[in-house]
Amino acid sequence: QVQLEESGGGLVQSGESLTLSCAASGVIYSSYVLAWFRQAPGKEREFVVSVSWRNYKRSYTDSVKGRFTIFRDAAENTVSLQMNSLDPEDTAVYCCAAAVSPDSSPAAVRAYDYWGQGTQITVSS
Repeated sequence: QVQLEESGGGLVQSGESLTLSCAASGVIYSSYVLAWFRQAPGKEREFVVSVSWRNYKRSYTDSVKGRFTIFRDAAENTVSLQMNSLDPEDTAVYCCAAAVSPDSSPAAVRAYDYWGQGTQITVSS
């Protein structure tokens, strides 16, 4: 059993930066993939970025490439999401997720077994 807890959300202005953190309790095995998803009001949950616990392979959705960076700390069982040049379109609830041994694309919601409660990011123009 894995529990995920996000922190670091808040209100920022367009162009500013913010860092989110996700702390995982329980054992994170090398087969795991951890990811960030986001959901804006009235929209579907959207994949943002994932990272493989085994080899640190990272995958980003196109809209955040070059602006967001995911970091993994295996010793602390945490993942962080550094978000730069934030835009009002980035406004959403950001959730951390963990997949035990994904057999589908890391961008697929169904690949993930554990989810955090989420943290709100609001970017004002």
